[in-house]
Amino acid sequence: MNTTTNRAADNIRILAASMVEKAKSGHPGGAMGGADYINVLYSEFLNFDPDDGEWVNRDRFFLDPGHMSPMLYATLSLIGKYSMEDLKNFRQWGSITPGHPEVDVKRGVENTSGPLGQGHAMAVGAAIAERFLVARFGEWMAHKTYAFISDGGIQEEISQGAGRIAGTLGLANLIMFYDSNNIQLSTKVDEVTHEDTAKKYEAWGWQVITIDGNDAAEIRQALKVAQEEKERPTLIIGHTLMGKGAVGANEEDFSNKVSTHGQPLSAAGASFENTVANLGGDPQNPFVIFPDVQEYYAQVLEEKRAQAKQKKAEQAAWEKANPELAAKFHRFMSGEAPAIDYKAIAHKANIATRQASADVLVTLAQEVENMIVSSADLSNSDKTDGFIKGGARNLVKGDFSGKFLQAGVAELTMAAICNGIALHGGIHVACATFFVFSDYMKPAFRLSALMQMPVKYIWTHDAFRVGEDGPTHQPIEHEAQLRLLEKMQNHAGKMSMLALRPADAAETSVAWKMAMENTETPTALVLSRQNINDLPAVTDRYTEALKAEKGAYIVQKNGENPKVILIASGSEVATLIDAAKLLLERKGIASQVVSAISEGLFRQQPTAYQEEVIPASTPHFGLTAGLSVTLEGLVGCNGKIHGVNHFGYSAPAKVLDEKFGFTGEFVYNEICEMLGK
Repeated sequence: MNTTTNRAADNIRILAASMVEKAKSGHPGGAMGGADYINVLYSEFLNFDPDDGEWVNRDRFFLDPGHMSPMLYATLSLIGKYSMEDLKNFRQWGSITPGHPEVDVKRGVENTSGPLGQGHAMAVGAAIAERFLVARFGEWMAHKTYAFISDGGIQEEISQGAGRIAGTLGLANLIMFYDSNNIQLSTKVDEVTHEDTAKKYEAWGWQVITIDGNDAAEIRQALKVAQEEKERPTLIIGHTLMGKGAVGANEEDFSNKVSTHGQPLSAAGASFENTVANLGGDPQNPFVIFPDVQEYYAQVLEEKRAQAKQKKAEQAAWEKANPELAAKFHRFMSGEAPAIDYKAIAHKANIATRQASADVLVTLAQEVENMIVSSADLSNSDKTDGFIKGGARNLVKGDFSGKFLQAGVAELTMAAICNGIALHGGIHVACATFFVFSDYMKPAFRLSALMQMPVKYIWTHDAFRVGEDGPTHQPIEHEAQLRLLEKMQNHAGKMSMLALRPADAAETSVAWKMAMENTETPTALVLSRQNINDLPAVTDRYTEALKAEKGAYIVQKNGENPKVILIASGSEVATLIDAAKLLLERKGIASQVVSAISEGLFRQQPTAYQEEVIPASTPHFGLTAGLSVTLEGLVGCNGKIHGVNHFGYSAPAKVLDEKFGFTGEFVYNEICEMLGK
């Protein structure tokens, strides 16, 4: 077996190096070094159905170092997911083999490999999801999550959060291979760090196995031990050779050189032709699967089909014996939005939108069985403790029947884990922190947008009204950054992210409705710390707030034939209501107050509706507690925006309102000045 196994690994090496060479761009060295592990994993351990890539109970493989995509694509070509033409088009326009893998489950790509570190954190999320579902439906559906990480991923700070959380939860279903080759892109690892990685992971509660990562027998034995572990996640430290098999013009060894990490072999000083020949291939025709390797993998695929057939038979027997649970299982895996009566959720008058969100979370905890909410050590302040008050217990080692993940102070890790939960499927997931700390989460929610994962981001303390905490904790530019994602299309041609800043409690209920029903992109809920006056209503407030589903709507008309359109989102809408009253009472100026919960969604509405809500010919006045640019897309050139174009200060919220001009009186005067009144 080892002879064929080694031949298959060499085949992967050739294909990986050839892809980079033809593209004149990419990273061959790591792919060549990791080939032995990924070959043994896929051929002997990873459970999947070759004919059903979306089989829900398949094992998952999460690649962390996306630059090692040639290794993954080459391996997947051996199981028929990519053709030689696909590999030849590596990194080219319109190809299905981009430079860094992008989630494509049917072809075997489980995650979009973004900046280093996120891939293995997503694997932690997928492992949590598997345990969550097993706790509800039984061990018949158990499967493993495998992760592959490099030196760079180990060094990224996110690895601390991912390692700590996985160890604390005892995720024995998580097996991670650390491709340790002492080579980085621009230097050697031992020139960057001398830490003892094994002891670090052992301290977090992991089982650690150290092996020769290029020895198939040692890889095989390590994976067997890892699969038998019942209490801890496993880290397999595989010492590998960067660029294994690479040789120069005179057959000199070119492995383990910094130069082979991030450029084609020929550009690194090695000989591509000699390397292909050294590995048993034809330099004139390198894009070939060896006949013996093809025969070997044909046998592998038959074994995988048999294993999948057996597991599916076990599932069918379970479903027959448990029809109600089976229906629930299929409902979970469908990803459909839960049916919730949001109108029935009661709120006290004039409360903060974070508190209104807590009211909704109580109901979601009680009525949505397949939901996980997480907070970065702020649940009693971002008010996700409403989910706990609704009956959701913490997820803990040995008991995944709970629904709340206490992530600790690790915002980026938490968000990446939530991406992994969403990628696994079957679970609605939300995570929370202060809006200013969303800075830490940007790489993860950007990947949520790119992967079209419906993670719900709950960001509270949305403005300078955080108050005494001062400028470090007062988000000023954050909403403007968020609105940019609303203006950017994803690969499906849709808005990348739905960003919602509700104006009162009723709009918060509607915002949660929109978030739960949005199954195609991430959603941001941007919520206030301070209390907000409920907006006026002619009928009932919730019914009128449902108009927010169009992104923006008319909250109030003061008088006939409005002379000015007042536009805001969040807490500033109530301030505009105060100003509008003064305009009519003191100057007889009619106005139209617009709540714009989502600019991106509003711009998707018919032109006639947009013109009705914000008529272009009428002067506009925008009010935002963030940068003025936040409202430029809505206010345009025909008007003025009152924003905060500086950092905040430490003072009580009401004092800051006065100092920054966020009172009905101040805004009234500004509008009068704008109109020349």
